[in-house]
Amino acid sequence: MNPRSDVSHPDTALPVTLDRESGVPLAVQLADALRESASTGHLRGGDRLPSTRALADRLGVSRTVTSAAYEQLHAEGWIAGRHGSGTYVTTSPPGDRPAHGTVSGADLEPAERLDLTPGTPWAEGLDRAAWRRAWRAAADTPPQTRAHRAGLPAYRAAIGEHLLRHRGLAVGTDSVLATGGTTAAVVELASAVFAPGDVVAVEEPGYQRAVQAFSCAGIRVVGAGVDDQGMRPDAVPRGARAVYCSPAHQYPMGSRMSASRRVELIERARAEDMLIIEDDYDGELRFDVAPLPLLAALAPDVVVHLGTTSKILTPTLGAGWMVAPPSVTSAVLDYRERTGTRPSPAGQRVLVELARHGDLGRHLRKLRRELSERRSLLVSALRDGHVRVTGDDAGAHLVVRFRSAEVEADRLARAAALGIRLDGLARHFAGTPSAFGVAIGYAGCSREALHGSLEALVELLRQQPVG
Repeated sequence: MNPRSDVSHPDTALPVTLDRESGVPLAVQLADALRESASTGHLRGGDRLPSTRALADRLGVSRTVTSAAYEQLHAEGWIAGRHGSGTYVTTSPPGDRPAHGTVSGADLEPAERLDLTPGTPWAEGLDRAAWRRAWRAAADTPPQTRAHRAGLPAYRAAIGEHLLRHRGLAVGTDSVLATGGTTAAVVELASAVFAPGDVVAVEEPGYQRAVQAFSCAGIRVVGAGVDDQGMRPDAVPRGARAVYCSPAHQYPMGSRMSASRRVELIERARAEDMLIIEDDYDGELRFDVAPLPLLAALAPDVVVHLGTTSKILTPTLGAGWMVAPPSVTSAVLDYRERTGTRPSPAGQRVLVELARHGDLGRHLRKLRRELSERRSLLVSALRDGHVRVTGDDAGAHLVVRFRSAEVEADRLARAAALGIRLDGLARHFAGTPSAFGVAIGYAGCSREALHGSLEALVELLRQQPVG
């Protein structure tokens, strides 16, 4: 078979080319091509797209590929489904977009009323007075005369205190490196610690930005399956240089790595000279379950611990941290010296001020109470509506599973038609998706909006798919 395929639609021509010999998944290629067409104006707001089935037939690919591509574009806001009508482009090219305040109804049809995708923090809960005070204090500092490659000493000390109080991890200030966030830290690790051709195992499904960061550095990424106990250590291949996991609340499936698996993974890492990269995603948030020890607390000799303020405060702060064995710390600092890079000190100063006055701790306590109440509200409504929920023990999102890619695509389109944005599971696979459903985040919207959407959300998720 010819490894390249083109597709066109009688109403809307789609200059899509898929290369089956490329290492890039077909769904990613398709989404990229459609996104590029919308960006350049070949596709315009209001253009109707072929159905996932019709497009799959024209391309000669499985419907899983087209559904995953459409779902990704749904999540990014490029396309939306209209009930009984089909799928349409919602975004016009930049030059055609009306000025702020003059957006037409056609550009926003259907208007998105509620974003329930994971990863958005509870920004409205930040104490505005404390936030302003921290920024004023952070700005009232003299210009730096030299770069702090490891991060501001006060920031590293504040993170050490935060990890001890809120994550049970006792570390010295010298063991903490400031980062620009989790993804930025993975990019540094990929370049500083690993070599092209090294094998790194990543949860499947998992955090695709980490997959891309490793892949862009020439690292061979292999998937390690997850289940209701988190990542499976037996799925990590022999010879892997490292394994990347999110044991506190697996993204996107929501499971927590069991205590026995934590021990098993650590034993393998020590026996096989393998690093464990622990992404502490949603680590500060847990409900009705006893805390499990961090991997970094159990095995500081083989674990690189990554954290960020993006989910507890705001991603715009650009402040994260890394706690790692000395060899890894040295490699990262050498990389920063060679490349002249360092994390921005502005966000570090703001966090220092929030911690200095106790505002960070107060916000975390308030955040846990608020999200616990939201979680109870959402879980109760879904279970009362006979919708099975998983992944709700911790974090700020939960999961509803479906039986197929077709059901997932159907529910995402129906949700978009109602103005509700959900996150499908299929797009989180680097390889062929094997689990389908939606991840529902409940931190980024207001509680009133969440409460007001419950009836429609429950009805949507318990409906039988069409066809």
